[in-house]
Amino acid sequence: MAMAAVLTVSAQDAEKPLLQNVMAYESVSLNGDWNYIVDVQEEGYYDYRMNPTRWGFFQNAKPQKPEDLIEYDFDKSPTMRIPSDWNTQDERLFFYEGTVWFYKKFSVESSAFKDKLALLWFGAVNYDSHVYVNGKHVGHHIGGFTPFNYDVTNLLREGDNNVIVKVDNKRHAEDVPTQIFDWWNYGGITRDVKLVKVPQLYIEDYSLQLEKTNGKSDKTRTISFSAHLNKKEAGHKVTVSIPELKLEQTFTTDADGNVQSSTFNVQSKKLQLWSPETPKLYEVSLSVDASTINDQIGFRTIETRDKQILLNGQPIFLRGISIHNEKPNGGGRANSVEDARTLLSWAKELGCNFVRLAHYPHHEEMVREAEKMGILVWSEIPVYWTIAWKNPATFENAKRQLTDMILRDHNRANIIIWSIANETPHSAERDDFLGRLAQYARSIDATRLISMAMEVTSASNYVNRLNDNMNKFVDVVSFNQYIGWYRDVNDAPKMKWEIPYNKPVIISEFGGGARYGYHGEKNQRWTEEFQENLYRENIAMLDKIEGLAGTTPWILKDFRSPRRVLPGIQDFYNRKGLYSDKGEKKKAFFVLQDWYKQKASQPLH
Repeated sequence: MAMAAVLTVSAQDAEKPLLQNVMAYESVSLNGDWNYIVDVQEEGYYDYRMNPTRWGFFQNAKPQKPEDLIEYDFDKSPTMRIPSDWNTQDERLFFYEGTVWFYKKFSVESSAFKDKLALLWFGAVNYDSHVYVNGKHVGHHIGGFTPFNYDVTNLLREGDNNVIVKVDNKRHAEDVPTQIFDWWNYGGITRDVKLVKVPQLYIEDYSLQLEKTNGKSDKTRTISFSAHLNKKEAGHKVTVSIPELKLEQTFTTDADGNVQSSTFNVQSKKLQLWSPETPKLYEVSLSVDASTINDQIGFRTIETRDKQILLNGQPIFLRGISIHNEKPNGGGRANSVEDARTLLSWAKELGCNFVRLAHYPHHEEMVREAEKMGILVWSEIPVYWTIAWKNPATFENAKRQLTDMILRDHNRANIIIWSIANETPHSAERDDFLGRLAQYARSIDATRLISMAMEVTSASNYVNRLNDNMNKFVDVVSFNQYIGWYRDVNDAPKMKWEIPYNKPVIISEFGGGARYGYHGEKNQRWTEEFQENLYRENIAMLDKIEGLAGTTPWILKDFRSPRRVLPGIQDFYNRKGLYSDKGEKKKAFFVLQDWYKQKASQPLH
């Protein structure tokens, strides 16, 4: 890279499509201490836009003369550890929703990016962010849970550089999620920040998937491969190698820089399929011209047959749990490998082979650690409750988050379900919005199942009937129900279910709240005994549902929510966890664990 003077670069020029498998590239971490300024009235942004004689915060201006008026100074401002959320890092910001500016100084040597591109990569920023490098605006990103990156090659200079990020987590009716949601609105740069070194020509996206046998018991299996370069250039050689399978093949890009749907054949007996029992990952290398990246990829198939889910052609019952992307001890946004291992180990102890990562894409390490541990995944975008269905910008926002979720993780063998929504009230506008999302998801990844968490809308004489127009768009019918918690505590033993679709059924949520250590009678709310009895009665009820293919009760651990205000019980925590926030098991934990042990021992046909 030629170190150049700072140039003005528009967001459109700098923004690049999402780099898949960022972990495969050499990078400079920009994690650590960042200075920050709380900007309640957004003076550092709007004052400058209205009056350019004022110094915007993004300029990082310093007085040049004694009489210069500059009313901020990042160097004198406090620091915050990044990645993190500001709510748990600064007690003054616990409930804060608004704008905070973040500043990081870093050094670049002239040789560091020689003949390379420099991509500034963010794992996630919640929610609305403007990014500046050396005072120049490089991009504007909306959405709190998916990664994004910018080409900043021509903005870097020899020696000292800085990046400034304006982060705004205020809620709006047209956002995704919308204004009301039942989790903490953690603000800030919540996941890793990296300066990634990539070649001038690199593989921007690729896919390696095991094709289904369609009922045939062939002696060979087929692996499909496709790839897309960062440049639309024909004639480049892309080589894929899987040494353990003794497979290597070279393909040539077309005029759009693509390798289109090419295939390998491998003897069936040599291919070990990924499953919860044997989470086999193969070392894979991908090269274009002189550059090579590596990945670990598993091969499996997922499909449905009538009311069964088939993993590698065999029926499976998904013994699941829902999880929020919150740290296991003390709250705050989860963002590390250690966070992921702790939460997933709790799920494994419960007996899970499946987790629902609700209600938004979790950090990448969560998905990858689950893959290594043999845990299947439901991954979801935050189309939650009352979205602005008629607003085209809201649809594009949801579509972009869906795209980035799939682009980041579509080579992860453990993800078997893309979920497009949770508990959305019925309307024609909602059906159109979600129908288009489902069709789009299938168009960019037809190898996985599509689902969403529906609501039960019809109930009479202790018969619940699921009736949702989205049934024709999903592969798996999933719905949330809270009999015993939001409905009469005595209803479960009398309740029957009618699900008039010849598709597998997942109960995506059920449960109730209890404060760890609070004991009493089984009809006394908030006690562990109440939650324990609720689980017993719900399990007996749900076990009778025809086509039940899995459950993901709500939820693994207590999590923070501003909606949960009952003093002495909730204290701004949703208490539906089977673990307390500190990892203490409630009595209901053992009820679900025993049921999952039974399910694991029962053969499926």
